[in-house]
Amino acid sequence: MTFAAEITARATALVAVLGADVESHDVATRIALLSDADAVTLAETAAALMRCAELVQVAAVGVIATRSTRDAGHSGLAQSRGHRTALSLVQELTGAGKADAARKVRVGESLLSVPEPVVDELLGTASEKSPPLAWDAALGAALLAQTITAAQNDAIRQGLGEPVVAEGADDSAAEAAAAAWTLAAEQLIAEAVTVSLDELRQTARSVRDRLDPDGAHRRFLERFERRSVRLWMDADGNRRGSFLFDDEGWLLAQTMRDNALRPRRGGPRFVDSAERERAADLTADERTNDQLTYDLFLDVLRAGTLADAETVFGTRQAGVRLVRVVDATTSHTEDGLTTLPAAVADQHACDSGYVPVTVDGCGNPLDVGREQRLFTTRQRIGLALRDGGCMWRGCDRPSSYCESHHIDEWSADGGRTDIDRGILLCRFHHMNLHHHGWRITRDGKSNFALHPPGDRLGEKAIILQRPLPLTYAWAGIDPPPRRFRPAG
Repeated sequence: MTFAAEITARATALVAVLGADVESHDVATRIALLSDADAVTLAETAAALMRCAELVQVAAVGVIATRSTRDAGHSGLAQSRGHRTALSLVQELTGAGKADAARKVRVGESLLSVPEPVVDELLGTASEKSPPLAWDAALGAALLAQTITAAQNDAIRQGLGEPVVAEGADDSAAEAAAAAWTLAAEQLIAEAVTVSLDELRQTARSVRDRLDPDGAHRRFLERFERRSVRLWMDADGNRRGSFLFDDEGWLLAQTMRDNALRPRRGGPRFVDSAERERAADLTADERTNDQLTYDLFLDVLRAGTLADAETVFGTRQAGVRLVRVVDATTSHTEDGLTTLPAAVADQHACDSGYVPVTVDGCGNPLDVGREQRLFTTRQRIGLALRDGGCMWRGCDRPSSYCESHHIDEWSADGGRTDIDRGILLCRFHHMNLHHHGWRITRDGKSNFALHPPGDRLGEKAIILQRPLPLTYAWAGIDPPPRRFRPAG
């Protein structure tokens, strides 16, 4: 099917659902009368048509940018239309903000540089003698094939950055770095289907930090140097404040907020009686979450004299839990999988100690057995370390917001309280699984499989993949990623 035929087919399908006689001012009313299935079909069709239009737009923007360079002077395309830069012209043409217009320019320029072998591969005319492709060729191909959007393309490209090779390294090291970045790009393209744009961007950054640990340390220090807080009064007399956090400061502030507001933000249900009573009081509190956060931070700022830790945080007090892989030069947070230098984990270990966890090469912790019904605290640590949060496809809930689910029913199936037979699910997806007939299975230590209601034979199983940063953390990919650091 040609591109023009694809656009025509998408538009025809859209009209078929909406009706040929609908006016623009009646669109919302007409859609409100549709069935659930038709509404979903309409949204999917519109998204596919928008991807076609977006592909045309970014390609056109790329052409505008290449014809409006500084070297072109006043004869450049943008300059001839009264604009100083291509970015300014793109803003006018698309109505986009400066940041969004800049993204369109970046993606458009990269799209124009997609090599012919990639286009040949899309057309099925690739030759065995085609030269090696650049590491980001897959990103251009995925955008041309409309597998990912322009925003996803840019998030992956900006998150990964360019391959890093040690100074003075030979060609083989450069080729190995390009191969690792190529593999990462391909994995992130697959990841883009199931995660939000913000998660994709963060995942790409986490993967880059794993591939380039020295650069991760440098970027950590750069963010630390940029830390600041600003207090001012606006024209209306409102007192305002603004924080620019370093990595550790942000994690501490976020963890404090999340622990204090967990009952309001979808935290786990299985708590003791005192915590359950506090959760009920917090849920009934008339203050907004932002107001509660403000009051919490003010309590903490009062030098600890007015803030009683147990009253503020409940039975689980705020703290950032870090995961340090032995002999690795980086660590990561249990919640959010943020990469930090290993030295930060060592520093925290001096202050608060550590819990050793023995795992296999793919990050699977050891079993405990059937001594008790509920997972122990140490097993919960193991599950968090392995899963990195809710394992339901597309869910972004961190480990601290999850409950432990036995994939084998305790009584009906003789289920064991083993880490291998447990999985982390957020409260919503845990309840959804039990109440709507979903089930999760696992063959040994392979990936977990999520089965929709009625799928007893596994024909519609959805494979649940661990977050990509964890795959890199445990080097559980084939081939495993290489570390690019200066020799010695």
